[in-house]
Amino acid sequence: MFQELADRYDAWYDSAHGRLLFDLELACLRPLVPPGPGPRLEVGAGSGRFAAALGFEVGLDPARAPLRVAAGRAVAVVQGAGEHLPFGDGTFGAVVLVVTLCFADDPAALLGEARRILAPSGRLLAGVVPLDSAWGRRYKAQGRAGHPFYQSARFLTLAEHRRMLIGAGFTITGAYSTLTQAPSDEPVWEQAHDGAVPGAGFVALQASP
Repeated sequence: MFQELADRYDAWYDSAHGRLLFDLELACLRPLVPPGPGPRLEVGAGSGRFAAALGFEVGLDPARAPLRVAAGRAVAVVQGAGEHLPFGDGTFGAVVLVVTLCFADDPAALLGEARRILAPSGRLLAGVVPLDSAWGRRYKAQGRAGHPFYQSARFLTLAEHRRMLIGAGFTITGAYSTLTQAPSDEPVWEQAHDGAVPGAGFVALQASP
């Protein structure tokens, strides 16, 4: 899917709608990016927009086509699966997942691998679209209707994400939320909210191994 539609997926972020959602999600993620040493990895990096904007040097994705775009954004790219990360134990100071777990074949295994490659003082940052939000329900409905990206997504509730992180051996250390507004094709700017706001359409969770 992402292999065949890489250009279309990346171009969506250049639309007015896509650009604002991107900026909202960035503003939600940034306060939780740890200040410690790198290197830093994005798993499910796609075209590298988030990795480049957040200062993550390395991006991994199973699809080759979007990685070519990411390389053009000065991201060091690696093709591979999140469930079998080709890195040694304790390699990275930070790992970020931006709307990645819902597309993973085995999200629990992916989180286990993320924990393995994190340094003891490292941090995981997961940006998620909770199913128990109006935005999550909207994307799920679009997937059922045949949306080329969301049709393969398996959205989880915020509580399910929390349980999965804890089950993988993480301790949740922080959260920010955005998209507390109703879903719309013309979203408006809002400041990121400290904490995991019930019903928010995008929640960033920080966790330590």
